[in-house]
Amino acid sequence: MTFAPTPIPSRTQYVLEAIKHRILTGQLSPGQALVEADLAAQFGVSKTPVREALKTLAGTGLVVMSQYKGVTVRTVDAAMAREVYDVRLLLEPEALRRTITLDASLAAAQEALERAEDAQDRADRSLANRDFHRALYLPCGNPLLARMLDEVRDQAALVSTVAWAADPSWEREAHEHQEILRVALAGDAQEAGRLLHAHIADFVRRAFPDDQEGL
Repeated sequence: MTFAPTPIPSRTQYVLEAIKHRILTGQLSPGQALVEADLAAQFGVSKTPVREALKTLAGTGLVVMSQYKGVTVRTVDAAMAREVYDVRLLLEPEALRRTITLDASLAAAQEALERAEDAQDRADRSLANRDFHRALYLPCGNPLLARMLDEVRDQAALVSTVAWAADPSWEREAHEHQEILRVALAGDAQEAGRLLHAHIADFVRRAFPDDQEGL
């Protein structure tokens, strides 16, 4: 017998998305404390949905829960970025190659590119960027592989947002996305995988030029 996952209550989902948006726009900066009572007052809810939202965000890697420091926004540094992007470098190009081999639809990737181009802030652009990459790996034919990549999506978005604040390089990355999609639509799985690997690796090199170990 299988059981469907328990849906997140609407108030918790509202608080979750609001906190995530604040983190990804830089309104809540890395290392900043997140106090349940303060957030509950800001959102006009009890502490329960705030607590549940923070637990979910901790699970996705956007916040850190500590017995001594409480809850804080995840700090982004080269070590954190390397961990996230190592996973992506190992798994994402292969997932894309499998997607292309299966001749799966990439319409969602094209739609995400268009949303990124029309984005109003870093959060919207980061989320659209995240959706573009997900559209490349999700149809890979291996649900476990897709779930493993899903687990680092929010952390990758946080790295992008922090990096863009220092060096707004999204126009260059948008061109790289367009080329990756063009090659993928042409059916060249190996070249698309190579371009995606280079795209992911080059981003971290540009974002953290002083720490290249393992990248």
